[in-house]
Amino acid sequence: MNLIQHFVNGKSYKGNSNRKGKVFNPATGEQESEVLLGSKEDLNNSVNIARKAFESWSVKPPLQRARVMFKFKELIERNSEEIAKLIVAEHGKVYEDAKGSLTRGLEVVEFACGIPQMLKGEFTENVGSEVDSWSIRQPLGVCAGITPFNFPAMVPMWMFPMAIACGNSFILKPSEKDPSCSFKLAELLSEAGLPDGVLNVVNGDKEVVDAILENKDIQAVSFVGSTPIAKYIYENAARNEKRVQALGGAKNHCVVMPDCDLDQAVNGLMGAAYGSAGERCMAQSVAVAVGDIGDRLVDKLSKKVEVLKVGPGMDNNSEMGPLITKEHLEKVRGYVDIGVKEGAKLVVDGRNLKLQGYENGFFIGGCLFDNVKKDMRIYKEEIFGPVLSVVRAKDFEEASELVNDHEYGNGVSIFTRDGDAARTFSSKIKVGMVGINIPIPVPMAFHSFGGWKRSLFGDQHMHGPEGVRFYTKLKTITSRWPSGIRSNPEFIMPTMK
Repeated sequence: MNLIQHFVNGKSYKGNSNRKGKVFNPATGEQESEVLLGSKEDLNNSVNIARKAFESWSVKPPLQRARVMFKFKELIERNSEEIAKLIVAEHGKVYEDAKGSLTRGLEVVEFACGIPQMLKGEFTENVGSEVDSWSIRQPLGVCAGITPFNFPAMVPMWMFPMAIACGNSFILKPSEKDPSCSFKLAELLSEAGLPDGVLNVVNGDKEVVDAILENKDIQAVSFVGSTPIAKYIYENAARNEKRVQALGGAKNHCVVMPDCDLDQAVNGLMGAAYGSAGERCMAQSVAVAVGDIGDRLVDKLSKKVEVLKVGPGMDNNSEMGPLITKEHLEKVRGYVDIGVKEGAKLVVDGRNLKLQGYENGFFIGGCLFDNVKKDMRIYKEEIFGPVLSVVRAKDFEEASELVNDHEYGNGVSIFTRDGDAARTFSSKIKVGMVGINIPIPVPMAFHSFGGWKRSLFGDQHMHGPEGVRFYTKLKTITSRWPSGIRSNPEFIMPTMK
């Protein structure tokens, strides 16, 4: 049995814990690896190493740190096929989707290559007579990231490249369900010239998470996952005086207006709802049909969902792969059962899908509900699977109200030809990321990613300019070089003259 270890101080590390987790191939349902589950002691030992590495890494010129990122970028591109196959083997998503997610992570590395420019401060000459003032951004120290199973390359790469380029050292706790990708990325960054101990990967479960939250030497924590855990991370990190950004769950709506290009909307919804088997925090799981477009929308969607090509990720014909685990498969099936009991119309039922040769895989077909009401659990709760709910709204105002009243505010889209409706929607909607005729509005790396309401706990979004601010602290210096006789002491609030 293949054993996946930690990566600490530039090499494989077994740690002090004998606990192990199981890693499955979701397409076959077979266990293919074991992963070491670290202890509190393992985490604390890794933090001590990272703290020592920070001392020398943080004083490296930003240009030298950028050169490591340039080399890392080159190595990712050279090894992209191997990394994508690791993602497929342990997560299950189809190969092209895995490659795409890796590219979105690589874009953050490319952004981090420009760190010398982004760390430039501001300078004002003569804020007062012969007094100058300037600001600088300095690294925090040891930072940590706790990442989900659904993007084993992209989400970690939204965190550690920015943190490290800013001069911090980093502890990454990837999902124990698909940990191989994080180990490979750490190896490549070491090969790129990153000093030992600057990036460390500690696998584990709640014991390691709690150790991260309690360790006094960790200055900042980044998290992506479900809302209950995001709230737990936020509260406990803040209680231990850490900076924290915790991205939670989502129930992303796609508002389909009567005047839209319906084929464009349907194609967008198909990819956004069923791509990656719906295991995306930016998946579109609710289609809001406005006015009289509902019947036509459901008719076109149902025909496409019925012929959705579900299969193993390395099959070039597959459009959607399996879910991550047997337990998650049962959870998603359970939500479909709930929707039927609640009275929603199950137009396409994918629960009984079986694939020849992959009977034990964690597969489910695409599911499509119509006439979903806002008080139903399948509308209110995040399913995180290939289940699309169609909700009917009489007009634009009712559709907007649905979106704004939902507890989640991660992503939203509108399909329309009406520029006024689109502008009003983007201005008034209470959601962090908005798409206009774009089904998955994930910002590019040089912008920042994050939701509103219970989709984000913390003040700053992830990567981009917000990432630089999150992983650095601001220092402002005010300076005078006196000449001649020193002035007398002043006992009032200083003002500039």
